[in-house]
Amino acid sequence: MLGTDGFVLTGLLPEIARDLSVSVAVAGQLTTIFALTYAIGSPVIATLTGRWERRILLGGGLMLFLLGMSLQALGPSFPVVVGGRVLAALGAAAFQANAYAVAGVLATPARRGRALAAVTAGTSVSTVLGVPFGVLVGQLIGWRGAMWVIAALALCVAVVIPVLPAVRVPPTSLRTRLGVLVRPQAIRVLASTAIVLVPFFVVVSYLPLLVGGAAATGGWVVLALLVLGAGQLAGNRTVGRLVDERGALPVIVLGSAGVAVACAALIPLHTWYPALLVLLLVLGAFFGLTITPQQHRLFTLLPDVATVALGLNGSAIYLGSAVGASLGGLVVATGGAAWLPIAATVLAVVGVGTLLAIAPERAHPATTRAPSR
Repeated sequence: MLGTDGFVLTGLLPEIARDLSVSVAVAGQLTTIFALTYAIGSPVIATLTGRWERRILLGGGLMLFLLGMSLQALGPSFPVVVGGRVLAALGAAAFQANAYAVAGVLATPARRGRALAAVTAGTSVSTVLGVPFGVLVGQLIGWRGAMWVIAALALCVAVVIPVLPAVRVPPTSLRTRLGVLVRPQAIRVLASTAIVLVPFFVVVSYLPLLVGGAAATGGWVVLALLVLGAGQLAGNRTVGRLVDERGALPVIVLGSAGVAVACAALIPLHTWYPALLVLLLVLGAFFGLTITPQQHRLFTLLPDVATVALGLNGSAIYLGSAVGASLGGLVVATGGAAWLPIAATVLAVVGVGTLLAIAPERAHPATTRAPSR
């Protein structure tokens, strides 16, 4: 559901732009705003609510998310919708970062990769099913109707939060959280997390414009999003076992290189719709290999502050998506949609090189598994 809101506007940008009287490039910055708010808000919320029981925090996050979605659905102008995006992002930050932290803490070292991948799978499933469904609803009853549907789903989830088991995570001060950022290993992993995600979001944030070069109807956009999400889910189903068996660093290098290859292939082939679908499937699959390895590396490299580092990694993920969406908007505004895969390819190659250059551990399975506690 949270992943649905994060990406559903991508497939509805032309309608949103017309309704709010802004350009498509400006409307696309709604994705940037959501991601940037999440990135900044996540560590602050985690600090302020460190002593809270996790069910209260999860439920409160969903209610704030619900309020933000309602404001987006009712917003008469772009600034009001922006305010709704901010509230929804803060609610998502309160919910999602804690889900990763709890999964990492409760899992054994031997199965940590699969436990983290299971949480990531929730976002993947929301991309596979929720985003195309939301876009389809938006095309039938308008983009505001899609926001109401997501709000209703948030309300349903919030109702079942009280039946979850009680979980508490040791509180951590903001000073401690910021202290993690001065550790070279943490800086390298968090920086590489943001960098390797940028090219994917350059393409995906403005996918309807890229699809429009091959097929202009809304149904083709829905199918393209469905295929992209299916690829991401396939990658996510594979990544946990790969990380546990092969090590985290080789897996993220593989995923990042695959994203670069897929983006490069999109340059000549994005106007041919069948080829576009195949490449979106490949792009999603390799992207599905890029998030879980970073989480696993942080647990291995920083075992004493693993949950703090994991929360900061969530911020790095959304920072990467914010930068990608912002750069995508700049590319569309200055050169047009055809330049999106070109820009993404260049950024992906830079990302792979940066990842290899600043890796704080050797690419060997034995060095990427967390020690037993």
